[in-house]
Order: sequence, then structure tokens, then C-alpha cells
Amino acid sequence: MTIDSGTPSARDTVDTGGAASARVAAYLRAAILGGELRPGDRIRQEDIAARLGASRLPVREALRMLEAEGLTEHEANKGARVPRLTQHEVEVIYRMRERLEPLALVESLGALAEVDHERLAEVQRRIEENDDLDRFLELDREFHLLTYSGCTIDPLNSMVTRLWNSTQHYRRAYVALGGQSRMWVVNSEHRLILDAVVRRDATDAERFLGGHIRRTRIELGHHPEVFAP
Repeated sequence: MTIDSGTPSARDTVDTGGAASARVAAYLRAAILGGELRPGDRIRQEDIAARLGASRLPVREALRMLEAEGLTEHEANKGARVPRLTQHEVEVIYRMRERLEPLALVESLGALAEVDHERLAEVQRRIEENDDLDRFLELDREFHLLTYSGCTIDPLNSMVTRLWNSTQHYRRAYVALGGQSRMWVVNSEHRLILDAVVRRDATDAERFLGGHIRRTRIELGHHPEVFAP
């Protein structure tokens, strides 16, 4: 017969620590993607630990998780911060997206079922009815990542998500610059992508998605002020 001493086992400690790290990571991820934390902002472990009632250990682990996702970076002797990219770096990342995301989409097409097509159509309907910047960014991300959700190549999926994360701030700035006057272009391109997905037409899907990403890259290039500190 085993007597429970009331102290946590090693497994309990790991589980609790893992849950705390996930909670901290979720908080910081939302703050970065939502624009509360901006490129160049420092992330002080002690401040986050105090705000969330956590110890420093899960905060450090959460920062490692977010660094792998492209949302934070670590500078020697300075700690963690949200990465700040130059205009050239964003240009290159968008060129990477132009090549990798059409590949992920083609890999995904055959696995997307009718229920996925219906969900995509519903997300696009909500995008067209929306006039809020933050909500658009959420819905736009949901739309595109859902189109890639049938891809089973994990390294490709991870890279696509990382590239999306690293350019989130610049997408936000781009959408804010265009405002509602440019949403008709986004919606038209989304509709073309959706049509190709439903038809499972790999050629059109690649072409429409590549053009969609390329247009954003080119328009961002016309606004160097977006990249100023």
C-alpha cells in the first residue's frame, strides 16, 4: 500500500510547469499578434512573471517556444524582444511565402473535404462583412491557414506558420494603410483562391495565391515608413 505524502511527483511538476508555460506563451502570442507588443519591444521575464502570477521558469520556456515560432528573439546580455525586420528582410520573407505557401496549398487540396470548403466560404463571408482591422487579421489568418490544413508535411507547415508570425506587424500596417478602399482586391483574390480550392485545381490555386502574396509584397515596398523604428 502506497501512502500519498501530499507532495507532487516529478510527473505532476512537469505537467504543471508545461501548463504554466503554455499559458504564458498563449498570453504573449496574443499580445504580439494583436499588436500590443510591437517590433523592438523588450519582454522582461520578471514583469511577465509578476503579471501572470508565474515563476521565471515557465516564462523562460514560453519565450523559447515563441522564438521557435518566429515571434520573439533573444539578444545576448539584453534578453527577449519582438523582432524588428528591415524592409529588405520583409521583402525576402514575402518571396519565401510566395514559393512555400502555394506548395502547402497544393499539398493540402486533396485532403480538404466539403465541410472545409463550407467553413472557408463562411470565413470569407465574415471577412466581407467586417470593417474592423484586428478582426480582419484574425479572419484572414484563419482563412489562409485553413486552406493549408490538409498538408501533412510538418516542416513545411511549421515554416509557413513561422513566416506568417514574423510578418504579422507588417501585414497589420499594410492593411491599415489601404483601409476599406483596398478590401475589394483582397476579397476578389480570396474568392479566386476559394474557387480553385473547391475545384481542387492545383494550377489555379498556386497562381492565384502566389499573386495574392506578391501584390502585398509589392505594395508594402511602396511604404518604407512602415519599417521605420
